[in-house]
Amino acid sequence: MAAIKPSLPKGTRDFSPAEMVKRNFIFDTIKDVFRKFGYQQIETPAMENLSTLTGKYGDEGDKLMFKILNSGDYLSKVDPQKLAGANSNQLVSDISEKALRYDLTVPFARYVVQHQNEITFPFKRFQVQPVWRADRPQKGRYREFFQCDADVVGSDSLLNEAEFILIYDEALSSLGLKDFSIKINNRKILSGIAEVIGKIDNIIDLTVAIDKLDKIGLDGVIKELLEKSFTIEDIERLKPVILLDGTNSVKLQSLRAALAGSAIGQTGCDEIEEVLSYIDNFKLQNATIELDITLARGLNYYTGAIFEVKTNEVAMGSIGGGGRYDDLTGMFGLKGLTGAGISFGADRIYDVMEELNLFPADTNQSTLVLICCFDKDGELYALPLLQRLRENDINTELYPAGAKIKKQLDYANNKNIPYTVVIGSDEMQSGQLTFKDMASGLQEKLTVKEILEKLTPGL
Repeated sequence: MAAIKPSLPKGTRDFSPAEMVKRNFIFDTIKDVFRKFGYQQIETPAMENLSTLTGKYGDEGDKLMFKILNSGDYLSKVDPQKLAGANSNQLVSDISEKALRYDLTVPFARYVVQHQNEITFPFKRFQVQPVWRADRPQKGRYREFFQCDADVVGSDSLLNEAEFILIYDEALSSLGLKDFSIKINNRKILSGIAEVIGKIDNIIDLTVAIDKLDKIGLDGVIKELLEKSFTIEDIERLKPVILLDGTNSVKLQSLRAALAGSAIGQTGCDEIEEVLSYIDNFKLQNATIELDITLARGLNYYTGAIFEVKTNEVAMGSIGGGGRYDDLTGMFGLKGLTGAGISFGADRIYDVMEELNLFPADTNQSTLVLICCFDKDGELYALPLLQRLRENDINTELYPAGAKIKKQLDYANNKNIPYTVVIGSDEMQSGQLTFKDMASGLQEKLTVKEILEKLTPGL
């Protein structure tokens, strides 16, 4: 039988030990901040019932779901007429009852409804797990990728929105980013803009166009709007709003004047103002907050605040985003639970940190000490030292006896292990072990006690 060439499904990838250390550094840093703000971790299964996921993401989302074939003879219960038909989509519900989760939000909504009697509301949860989408793989877009979400349900307080800004600021600053913008807008402001120009029925066309201002410029936005039944007069009324300039407070003043005839627009301004007033009570580390009226991400999904985070140090798309949504759990029969959530783009954050060389040097090594010995006697002598080092939380390996010392030292270099302890007959006789700093090449003779003191200052 011919050997099978090893390969991966398109849009998936392996992560090496070096990459995993860096990825875990990002995840652990973000998780620590989530916990500090009172968020608790949950996990949901990789697969959900297909009925749980279908219809929650629109037609496109339904197409991009990875369905799982029923186990056993999955065709046995299918109507023969359906089998004879040309449309395979009609067969899906008969041969597939489950699917890989498409995101973390819908499973979270299902979790809240299913566990509502055990949950303390407001419920603040975070989740760091992979999701799957049958998308066309390309650079930066994968079929399997991790999402890193925090959501709160059961509270309409705008303190939650303010704390999301603080979470972004602390987590990204802790990862080493020095210059990033947290853009904020409000769905109600966008509704107000559509209302004052008499285009409330065309709000999707309006916001999809102005959301592209950074990419296609004002002329491109105008061209797109004219193609969508907007008039020159509509556009003239829009221009001052789209091109708002100045500080956040100046922008709000201009907005209030422009939205004088819209109650919902004024409410949106009130909400932005309240979030910013909360933030005034805190000192941000590195984030800049920017009111951006052209921000319209996930318009159909969000009902209040909208967030997007961008680094100013590297050319990169958004590295985070989120917002407030009403009635998240209504799709599963639990009405009236408002919620708000944010997500970190871990893969993009990884790329930014690589480009800026922000990962700490010790993320390149996981073992601190390698014990090398010449023979079996040295190996037996080394075992108590191995145990003592590990008992003191020092990551230590013992290279099995039999290999030449050069090979053992090469192993340490290849794994970026910073220190080695060499044990030969002289060392066993004197109790003075050869301790080597692999970076500097400096060697010294030390007792076990002195090695412990060197590796754990203050012991």
